[in-house]
Amino acid sequence: MIRIGIVDDHAIVRSGLKQFFAEQVDLRVVGEAASGREAIDLARTTKMDVLVMDLSMPGQSGIDALAQIRAKAPDLGILILSGYPEEHYALNLIRQGASGYLNKECDPAEIVTAIRAVALGKRYITPAVADLMAQRLEGKNDVPPHEQLSERELQVFLKLAKGETAGEIASTLSLSVKTVSTYRTRLMEKMGLHSNSDLTYYALKNKLID
Repeated sequence: MIRIGIVDDHAIVRSGLKQFFAEQVDLRVVGEAASGREAIDLARTTKMDVLVMDLSMPGQSGIDALAQIRAKAPDLGILILSGYPEEHYALNLIRQGASGYLNKECDPAEIVTAIRAVALGKRYITPAVADLMAQRLEGKNDVPPHEQLSERELQVFLKLAKGETAGEIASTLSLSVKTVSTYRTRLMEKMGLHSNSDLTYYALKNKLID
């Protein structure tokens, strides 16, 4: 039996996934969460094999939670199920410890296939993600500026792009305001941007935020 946790801020999505998983004889949902913070608590308190997690959630996002969950539960499979297309986040998050990345528009049967693979300790790489990896290896595509950011820089970048203040970001990520400012300076340099409005424009243009 594969024990699954579902993390999504929309109750209807969690309910739909739960119902679908219940139809599979080898899957059992053992916990739910509606935010990154709740996902971290779920990973700490509940024995699971695979965590199916959304990215875009209020407060602490899936991106914010990924590293902490990986640190608390190193053997837990983490399957990202996001509304964002693969080219926006997949490579970054797999590099940071996600076991796989699926777009919410995928066939529901593929989610089950991915869960079964991840439960065996494997990475689940879709053809779209494999193609992105191949392009990077062959140097066919220039790496987008946001993919050059470290995990923490990416977190700070997305929060600044959404209009959060340094104080709010510091509180959410358990950092000092000075540290957030240092990350801001560093990511601005890497991306060749000069203001928070530049960050917001970049994120919207590249469909990294809604």
